[in-house]
Amino acid sequence: MAKNATGTGKKLTIAVLVVLIGAFVAWAGSVNSQELSGLKLFALAVAAAYVVQWIAFVPAYGMKTEKFFDLLGGSTYFILTFALVLLSPHTTVRSIVIAVFVMIWSARLASFLFLRVRKSGKDGRFDDIKHDALRFFNVWNIQGLWITFTAAAAWVGITAKQTTANSVDAFLVLGALLWIAGFSIEVIADSQKSEFRADPANKDRFITTGLWKLSRHPNYFGEILLWLGIAVIAFPVMYGWSYVALFSPVFVFILLNFVSGVPLLEKRSNKRWGGDSEYENYKKTTPVLLPIIGKKG
Repeated sequence: MAKNATGTGKKLTIAVLVVLIGAFVAWAGSVNSQELSGLKLFALAVAAAYVVQWIAFVPAYGMKTEKFFDLLGGSTYFILTFALVLLSPHTTVRSIVIAVFVMIWSARLASFLFLRVRKSGKDGRFDDIKHDALRFFNVWNIQGLWITFTAAAAWVGITAKQTTANSVDAFLVLGALLWIAGFSIEVIADSQKSEFRADPANKDRFITTGLWKLSRHPNYFGEILLWLGIAVIAFPVMYGWSYVALFSPVFVFILLNFVSGVPLLEKRSNKRWGGDSEYENYKKTTPVLLPIIGKKG
Protein backbone atom coordinates (compact mmCIF):
# COMPACT_ATOMS: atom_id res chain seq x y z
CA MET A 1 0.00 0.00 0.00
CA ALA A 2 2.77 2.44 0.96
CA LYS A 3 4.67 1.59 -2.21
CA ASN A 4 1.61 2.32 -4.34
CA ALA A 5 1.02 5.60 -2.53
CA THR A 6 4.65 6.61 -3.14
CA GLY A 7 4.35 5.74 -6.82
CA THR A 8 1.14 7.75 -7.15
CA GLY A 9 2.67 10.71 -5.35
CA LYS A 10 5.66 10.66 -7.67
CA LYS A 11 3.45 10.64 -10.77
CA LEU A 12 1.35 13.51 -9.43
CA THR A 13 4.50 15.49 -8.63
CA ILE A 14 5.75 14.99 -12.19
CA ALA A 15 2.38 16.11 -13.58
CA VAL A 16 2.36 19.31 -11.50
CA LEU A 17 6.02 20.06 -12.25
CA VAL A 18 5.46 19.71 -16.00
CA VAL A 19 2.57 22.17 -15.83
CA LEU A 20 4.53 24.66 -13.71
CA ILE A 21 7.46 24.62 -16.13
CA GLY A 22 5.06 25.24 -18.98
CA ALA A 23 3.48 28.11 -17.03
CA PHE A 24 6.89 29.72 -16.56
CA VAL A 25 7.67 29.48 -20.27
CA ALA A 26 4.22 30.94 -21.04
CA TRP A 27 4.95 33.92 -18.80
CA ALA A 28 8.52 34.45 -20.03
CA GLY A 29 7.66 34.12 -23.71
CA SER A 30 4.77 36.57 -23.36
CA VAL A 31 6.93 39.56 -22.37
CA ASN A 32 6.84 41.02 -25.88
CA SER A 33 3.74 39.19 -27.11
CA GLN A 34 0.80 40.74 -28.94
CA GLU A 35 -2.55 40.46 -27.20
CA LEU A 36 -6.06 39.33 -28.04
CA SER A 37 -8.79 40.76 -25.81
CA GLY A 38 -6.17 41.54 -23.19
CA LEU A 39 -4.66 38.05 -23.23
CA LYS A 40 -1.09 37.35 -24.37
CA LEU A 41 -1.15 35.29 -27.56
CA PHE A 42 2.01 33.38 -26.66
CA ALA A 43 0.56 32.32 -23.30
CA LEU A 44 -2.70 31.29 -24.98
CA ALA A 45 -0.75 29.05 -27.37
CA VAL A 46 1.09 27.34 -24.52
CA ALA A 47 -2.14 26.82 -22.58
CA ALA A 48 -3.83 25.38 -25.67
CA ALA A 49 -0.90 23.00 -26.28
CA TYR A 50 -1.51 21.47 -22.85
CA VAL A 51 -5.31 21.48 -22.93
CA VAL A 52 -5.42 19.71 -26.31
CA GLN A 53 -3.25 16.91 -24.90
CA TRP A 54 -5.38 16.61 -21.75
CA ILE A 55 -8.57 16.34 -23.79
CA ALA A 56 -7.06 13.75 -26.12
CA PHE A 57 -5.87 11.68 -23.16
CA VAL A 58 -9.47 10.89 -22.14
CA PRO A 59 -10.51 8.85 -25.21
CA ALA A 60 -6.97 7.50 -25.63
CA TYR A 61 -7.00 6.02 -22.13
CA GLY A 62 -10.56 4.81 -22.55
CA MET A 63 -9.58 2.88 -25.68
CA LYS A 64 -6.10 2.05 -24.34
CA THR A 65 -4.56 3.26 -27.56
CA GLU A 66 -1.56 5.35 -28.54
CA LYS A 67 -2.31 5.34 -32.27
CA PHE A 68 -3.12 9.04 -32.52
CA PHE A 69 -0.54 10.27 -29.98
CA ASP A 70 2.09 11.29 -32.54
CA LEU A 71 -0.53 12.51 -35.01
CA LEU A 72 -2.00 14.85 -32.41
CA GLY A 73 1.43 16.05 -31.32
CA GLY A 74 2.41 17.09 -34.84
CA SER A 75 -1.06 18.48 -35.58
CA THR A 76 -0.95 20.66 -32.46
CA TYR A 77 2.08 22.50 -33.80
CA PHE A 78 0.31 23.10 -37.10
CA ILE A 79 -3.05 24.19 -35.71
CA LEU A 80 -1.70 26.50 -33.00
CA THR A 81 0.90 28.10 -35.27
CA PHE A 82 -1.74 28.75 -37.92
CA ALA A 83 -4.09 30.12 -35.26
CA LEU A 84 -1.43 32.51 -33.97
CA VAL A 85 -0.98 34.00 -37.43
CA LEU A 86 -4.75 34.44 -37.83
CA LEU A 87 -5.23 35.92 -34.36
CA SER A 88 -2.23 38.25 -34.34
CA PRO A 89 -3.34 41.88 -34.82
CA HIS A 90 -0.17 42.46 -36.82
CA THR A 91 1.82 40.07 -39.00
CA THR A 92 5.20 40.56 -40.66
CA VAL A 93 7.34 38.82 -43.24
CA ARG A 94 9.29 37.34 -40.32
CA SER A 95 6.22 35.92 -38.59
CA ILE A 96 4.81 34.52 -41.85
CA VAL A 97 8.09 32.83 -42.78
CA ILE A 98 8.37 31.25 -39.34
CA ALA A 99 4.76 30.05 -39.45
CA VAL A 100 5.13 28.52 -42.91
CA PHE A 101 8.30 26.70 -41.89
CA VAL A 102 6.73 25.29 -38.71
CA MET A 103 3.56 24.18 -40.50
CA ILE A 104 5.51 22.44 -43.27
CA TRP A 105 7.63 20.63 -40.69
CA SER A 106 4.67 19.68 -38.48
CA ALA A 107 2.54 18.41 -41.37
CA ARG A 108 5.35 16.13 -42.47
CA LEU A 109 6.12 14.96 -38.92
CA ALA A 110 2.51 14.14 -38.07
CA SER A 111 1.90 12.16 -41.26
CA PHE A 112 5.28 10.41 -41.13
CA LEU A 113 4.87 9.22 -37.54
CA PHE A 114 1.19 8.33 -37.94
CA LEU A 115 1.86 6.18 -40.99
CA ARG A 116 4.76 4.50 -39.19
CA VAL A 117 2.56 3.54 -36.22
CA ARG A 118 -0.25 2.50 -38.54
CA LYS A 119 2.08 0.24 -40.49
CA SER A 120 3.51 -1.42 -37.38
CA GLY A 121 0.11 -1.61 -35.68
CA LYS A 122 1.29 -0.11 -32.40
CA ASP A 123 4.03 1.82 -30.63
CA GLY A 124 5.88 -0.53 -28.30
CA ARG A 125 6.83 2.34 -25.96
CA PHE A 126 3.24 2.42 -24.71
CA ASP A 127 2.64 -1.29 -24.06
CA ASP A 128 2.71 -0.92 -20.27
CA ILE A 129 2.16 2.83 -19.94
CA LYS A 130 -1.30 2.99 -21.51
CA HIS A 131 -2.79 0.76 -18.82
CA ASP A 132 -1.74 3.09 -15.99
CA ALA A 133 -3.98 6.19 -15.93
CA LEU A 134 -1.57 8.61 -14.23
CA ARG A 135 1.47 7.36 -16.10
CA PHE A 136 -0.34 7.56 -19.43
CA PHE A 137 -1.65 11.04 -18.55
CA ASN A 138 1.91 12.17 -17.84
CA VAL A 139 2.96 11.09 -21.32
CA TRP A 140 0.31 13.34 -22.85
CA ASN A 141 1.08 16.09 -20.34
CA ILE A 142 4.79 15.94 -21.19
CA GLN A 143 3.90 16.11 -24.88
CA GLY A 144 2.35 19.50 -24.09
CA LEU A 145 5.68 20.59 -22.57
CA TRP A 146 7.61 19.14 -25.52
CA ILE A 147 5.49 21.19 -27.92
CA THR A 148 5.96 24.30 -25.75
CA PHE A 149 9.74 23.98 -25.51
CA THR A 150 10.23 23.12 -29.18
CA ALA A 151 7.90 25.80 -30.57
CA ALA A 152 8.85 28.54 -28.08
CA ALA A 153 11.21 30.47 -30.37
CA ALA A 154 8.80 30.16 -33.30
CA TRP A 155 5.81 31.37 -31.30
CA VAL A 156 7.78 34.28 -29.85
CA GLY A 157 8.75 35.27 -33.39
CA ILE A 158 5.15 35.06 -34.60
CA THR A 159 3.49 36.88 -31.69
CA ALA A 160 6.12 39.60 -31.09
CA LYS A 161 4.89 43.19 -31.08
CA GLN A 162 5.84 45.46 -33.96
CA THR A 163 9.53 46.43 -33.80
CA THR A 164 12.11 47.79 -36.19
CA ALA A 165 13.52 44.24 -36.33
CA ASN A 166 10.45 42.94 -38.16
CA SER A 167 11.83 43.69 -41.61
CA VAL A 168 13.85 41.27 -43.76
CA ASP A 169 17.38 41.17 -42.39
CA ALA A 170 20.46 38.97 -42.15
CA PHE A 171 18.92 36.95 -39.30
CA LEU A 172 15.89 36.07 -41.40
CA VAL A 173 18.00 35.10 -44.41
CA LEU A 174 20.53 33.08 -42.42
CA GLY A 175 17.82 31.38 -40.37
CA ALA A 176 15.85 30.50 -43.49
CA LEU A 177 18.94 28.94 -45.08
CA LEU A 178 19.60 26.90 -41.93
CA TRP A 179 15.97 25.72 -41.85
CA ILE A 180 15.96 24.74 -45.52
CA ALA A 181 19.24 22.85 -45.10
CA GLY A 182 18.06 21.08 -41.96
CA PHE A 183 14.65 20.15 -43.36
CA SER A 184 16.21 18.87 -46.59
CA ILE A 185 18.70 16.72 -44.68
CA GLU A 186 15.94 15.26 -42.51
CA VAL A 187 13.64 14.47 -45.42
CA ILE A 188 16.39 12.96 -47.56
CA ALA A 189 17.74 10.86 -44.68
CA ASP A 190 14.30 9.49 -43.79
CA SER A 191 13.58 8.76 -47.44
CA GLN A 192 16.88 6.92 -47.88
CA LYS A 193 16.21 4.79 -44.82
CA SER A 194 12.65 3.99 -45.92
CA GLU A 195 13.87 2.90 -49.35
CA PHE A 196 16.63 0.82 -47.77
CA ARG A 197 14.19 -0.99 -45.50
CA ALA A 198 11.72 -1.57 -48.33
CA ASP A 199 14.30 -3.65 -50.23
CA PRO A 200 13.99 -7.33 -49.18
CA ALA A 201 17.72 -7.74 -49.84
CA ASN A 202 18.42 -5.44 -46.89
CA LYS A 203 16.50 -7.48 -44.33
CA ASP A 204 18.39 -7.61 -41.01
CA ARG A 205 21.00 -5.16 -42.33
CA PHE A 206 21.82 -1.62 -41.23
CA ILE A 207 22.06 1.34 -43.59
CA THR A 208 25.48 2.84 -44.37
CA THR A 209 24.70 4.58 -47.65
CA GLY A 210 23.69 8.11 -48.65
CA LEU A 211 23.64 10.57 -45.75
CA TRP A 212 23.94 7.59 -43.39
CA LYS A 213 27.49 7.18 -44.62
CA LEU A 214 28.32 10.59 -43.14
CA SER A 215 26.39 10.28 -39.87
CA ARG A 216 24.71 7.52 -37.89
CA HIS A 217 21.73 9.82 -37.30
CA PRO A 218 21.61 12.42 -40.11
CA ASN A 219 17.84 12.91 -39.72
CA TYR A 220 18.34 14.09 -36.13
CA PHE A 221 21.09 16.44 -37.23
CA GLY A 222 18.66 17.93 -39.74
CA GLU A 223 16.00 18.31 -37.05
CA ILE A 224 18.36 20.21 -34.76
CA LEU A 225 19.56 22.42 -37.62
CA LEU A 226 16.06 23.46 -38.71
CA TRP A 227 15.04 24.50 -35.19
CA LEU A 228 18.27 26.45 -34.88
CA GLY A 229 17.21 28.23 -38.05
CA ILE A 230 13.84 29.13 -36.52
CA ALA A 231 15.56 30.55 -33.41
CA VAL A 232 17.90 32.64 -35.56
CA ILE A 233 14.95 34.12 -37.49
CA ALA A 234 13.09 34.94 -34.25
CA PHE A 235 16.09 36.32 -32.35
CA PRO A 236 15.78 40.00 -33.39
CA VAL A 237 12.23 40.30 -31.96
CA MET A 238 13.03 38.71 -28.61
CA TYR A 239 13.07 40.95 -25.57
CA GLY A 240 13.80 40.51 -21.86
CA TRP A 241 12.55 37.19 -20.50
CA SER A 242 11.43 36.08 -23.95
CA TYR A 243 15.08 35.20 -24.65
CA VAL A 244 14.21 32.04 -22.70
CA ALA A 245 12.80 30.82 -26.03
CA LEU A 246 16.35 30.46 -27.33
CA PHE A 247 16.32 27.23 -25.32
CA SER A 248 14.21 25.75 -28.14
CA PRO A 249 17.03 24.40 -30.37
CA VAL A 250 19.07 23.51 -27.25
CA PHE A 251 16.12 21.46 -25.98
CA VAL A 252 15.80 19.68 -29.32
CA PHE A 253 19.52 18.87 -29.25
CA ILE A 254 19.39 17.56 -25.66
CA LEU A 255 16.23 15.55 -26.32
CA LEU A 256 17.53 13.88 -29.46
CA ASN A 257 21.16 13.44 -28.44
CA PHE A 258 20.77 12.39 -24.81
CA VAL A 259 17.17 11.31 -24.11
CA SER A 260 14.73 9.85 -26.63
CA GLY A 261 16.59 9.83 -29.91
CA VAL A 262 20.19 8.71 -30.27
CA PRO A 263 20.49 6.73 -26.98
CA LEU A 264 17.42 4.56 -27.70
CA LEU A 265 18.40 3.82 -31.30
CA GLU A 266 22.03 3.20 -30.43
CA LYS A 267 20.98 0.77 -27.70
CA ARG A 268 18.65 -1.01 -30.10
CA SER A 269 21.33 -1.20 -32.80
CA ASN A 270 23.99 -2.44 -30.37
CA LYS A 271 21.64 -5.16 -29.20
CA ARG A 272 20.93 -6.22 -32.77
CA TRP A 273 24.33 -5.89 -34.45
CA GLY A 274 26.79 -5.52 -31.58
CA GLY A 275 29.86 -7.67 -32.18
CA ASP A 276 29.37 -7.67 -35.95
CA SER A 277 32.70 -6.50 -37.41
CA GLU A 278 31.09 -4.43 -40.17
CA TYR A 279 28.80 -2.69 -37.68
CA GLU A 280 31.58 -2.06 -35.18
CA ASN A 281 33.70 -0.53 -37.94
CA TYR A 282 30.75 1.65 -39.01
CA LYS A 283 30.42 2.92 -35.44
CA LYS A 284 34.14 3.54 -35.17
CA THR A 285 34.46 5.48 -38.42
CA THR A 286 31.12 7.33 -38.59
CA PRO A 287 30.18 10.20 -36.23
CA VAL A 288 27.01 9.81 -34.17
CA LEU A 289 25.40 13.08 -35.21
CA LEU A 290 27.48 15.71 -37.00
CA PRO A 291 27.94 14.67 -40.66
CA ILE A 292 31.40 14.71 -42.17
CA ILE A 293 32.54 14.25 -45.74
CA GLY A 294 34.02 10.79 -45.93
CA LYS A 295 34.97 8.53 -43.07
CA LYS A 296 37.75 8.60 -40.51
CA GLY A 297 40.42 5.97 -40.42
